Amino acid sequence: MVISILAFGSVWRSRFAKDSAASRRFARGAYYNTTGVPVAGVIRTRPKIMGHVRFNAVGGFNPNAPWRSLHRVFECDEPCLWKGQNKIFVRHLLAAPRQPDYFLVVVRQGECGHLQVGASGWKSDNVLLISLSECGDQQEGMLLVPAHGWIQSNVGTLTLKPEPLRPWIGRLQLAATLPSVD
Repeated sequence: MVISILAFGSVWRSRFAKDSAASRRFARGAYYNTTGVPVAGVIRTRPKIMGHVRFNAVGGFNPNAPWRSLHRVFECDEPCLWKGQNKIFVRHLLAAPRQPDYFLVVVRQGECGHLQVGASGWKSDNVLLISLSECGDQQEGMLLVPAHGWIQSNVGTLTLKPEPLRPWIGRLQLAATLPSVD
């Protein structure tokens, strides 16, 4: 599966070799990204749906500059469910960008409205919810969305539109609805 990363969740974790004397301990680190929301002024995971995306430092991901991975295309394993959590393993950065199968999208309450998760028709069938954190009126969701896939929030329908000349770059756009004339 090929994905383009449009955004990251708010929470990062890392894991390194247990042997602190290992010469490549940090070069072989694993980095996990998931969703989080502000709780008493601190970003915390408050999972309603548990999941994460895993990166390895050896796969072309730079943990010191994760923003360099935005709008880049990666080869990934298919999403899986393991111990009750949704997981995606990002294998490596592709040498050249191309049309992805999915875009990794992160939506936040303040930017996209409140997701209607669980409601009938809240997303197109081909959208995959990876992680959802929620506390009070705050919400952050991490999703895999194909080109022209859509999600429903309390402000309307958001559709993923890829750029015509660079189809590995896309963005969620709120669908314009016209008032009905009676």
